[in-house]
Amino acid sequence: MKLSQFKFKLPEERIALHPAKYRDESRLMVVNKATGEIEHKMFKDILNYFDDKDVFIFNDTKVFPARLYGNKEKTGARIEVFLLRELNEELRLWDVLVDPARKIRIGNKLYFGDDDSMVAEVIDNTTSRGRTLRFLYDGPHDEFKKALYALGEPPLPPFIKRPAEHEDEERFQNIFAKNEGAVTVPAAGLHFSRELMKRMEIKGIDFSFITMHAGLGNFRDIDVEDLTKHKMDSEQMFVNAEACRIVNEAKDRGSRVCAVGTTVMRAIETAVGTDGHLKEFEGWTNKFIFPPYDFSVANSMVSNFHMPLSTMLMLVCSYGGYELIMEAYNTALKEDYRFGTYGDAMLILDK
Repeated sequence: MKLSQFKFKLPEERIALHPAKYRDESRLMVVNKATGEIEHKMFKDILNYFDDKDVFIFNDTKVFPARLYGNKEKTGARIEVFLLRELNEELRLWDVLVDPARKIRIGNKLYFGDDDSMVAEVIDNTTSRGRTLRFLYDGPHDEFKKALYALGEPPLPPFIKRPAEHEDEERFQNIFAKNEGAVTVPAAGLHFSRELMKRMEIKGIDFSFITMHAGLGNFRDIDVEDLTKHKMDSEQMFVNAEACRIVNEAKDRGSRVCAVGTTVMRAIETAVGTDGHLKEFEGWTNKFIFPPYDFSVANSMVSNFHMPLSTMLMLVCSYGGYELIMEAYNTALKEDYRFGTYGDAMLILDK
């Protein structure tokens, strides 16, 4: 398929700038693949579509406060530093993006905090905006991490055009987040509240947790019309034996298996064996799913409403069927659904 087939007009005011007041009270569009039927519900109604022994697969990655603002030595110019990942604990080396990049050269020092208490030196250029920073900090690593993160803020995606606020510290994170490493939140999980998950447990629904550290590649523009030529950024993922057992037993007994979000779907499609069973996995994936694609593991999916031309929209179209999902998006626009990370949700059912 071609990139231009995933273009649609999304008015700016339809992009959610803030989350719903309560996690499970965003809206839910239910799309039935078999019948083409579209229903409009509240997110907490998702419970009515699943039964005892069905399984939800969640991504338990944890977002860290990746966006910092510092000042360049001598000039005092304000520089945004976006932490991507720690390269070396001992040497305090980090892979980062800087903006504006043209001002930041090897050897420059950057100062962070009101009292300039955190200092970093640029030691390498990695890409046009990428740099390697060495933080000059004496003290234990835990203390350094704590001090660094205290200076950061939740890394809201570029389409949420407002500064990060105090509420984002809690709301730009899933309640089951555990394993730190993501620079954006797996958005489909944001709709699950503690109360809803408790009610799911009482109903006998099982949970399986995998980890995929969601990266900025999710928001990178695709610059090729021919999608077969697009290369996804690699993301680190982990699927353990327990997650496999829960999912594979559900598949074997014919229960419903629901992938919560595009990161989960990419992870389980990376870690699936030829027999359709989930296998243990530890490593990196750059799997790019776009139509047509045959899915092996999940037979239902939760997702948010994504941006035009995004890889997430392409994956959802692969799963739900291009025509049906584009029709559902058209309906969402007419029915005032909210789009983006803090927006509303869609449940796609196989049957």
